[in-house]
Amino acid sequence: MEGTKPVNKKLAAALSGGAVLVLALSGCGGSNNNDKLDSWAKQVCDGVQPQAKKIEAANAAIQKETSDNSTPEQVQQTDAQAFQDMSDAYKSIGAAVQNAGAPDVDDGAKKQQDAVKELNDISASYASLKAQVDKLETKDQAKFADGLKGIATSLDKLSQSGNDALKTLEEGEVGKAMAKQESCKAASATPSSAATGS
Repeated sequence: MEGTKPVNKKLAAALSGGAVLVLALSGCGGSNNNDKLDSWAKQVCDGVQPQAKKIEAANAAIQKETSDNSTPEQVQQTDAQAFQDMSDAYKSIGAAVQNAGAPDVDDGAKKQQDAVKELNDISASYASLKAQVDKLETKDQAKFADGLKGIATSLDKLSQSGNDALKTLEEGEVGKAMAKQESCKAASATPSSAATGS
């Protein structure tokens, strides 16, 4: 009978895709001379950095639970907490982008609103995954493993779906401004697990 461990490994692999969303927020080099945009980027990056760490920690917690001999109850508790943390983190990133206002670029307001909506949608998706984990049957190992499989599938879809608005927000000058910020460099350096997994 398949235990919870291989399934939770799938969960961890799917999760590592989620870390890419944070990477998307960290820009990619270059320079510009737009003070307004630089200060916008600094505000967003400073807001993103602690959340990137939170997402990374949630990722690590789920991965750790796969390597230990954990009971379904432990796995359930860890996964539920991790999803809650991720939901909160994406909501906070959305708030950071919202509070920074529109970046000083063409269509800045639309790009900002699209990105905020996307971040809030991701936050809601993680909250929904937490609710699913909370409802899993832990007394029956086989049922629990099946339930986790379903969650891993949802998570996989989530990690591959829409960070298009984030990418659009960070095109061109915005990306360059973000790449100059120390806090964004730090955020992009943290999700080391993104390289492994899927």
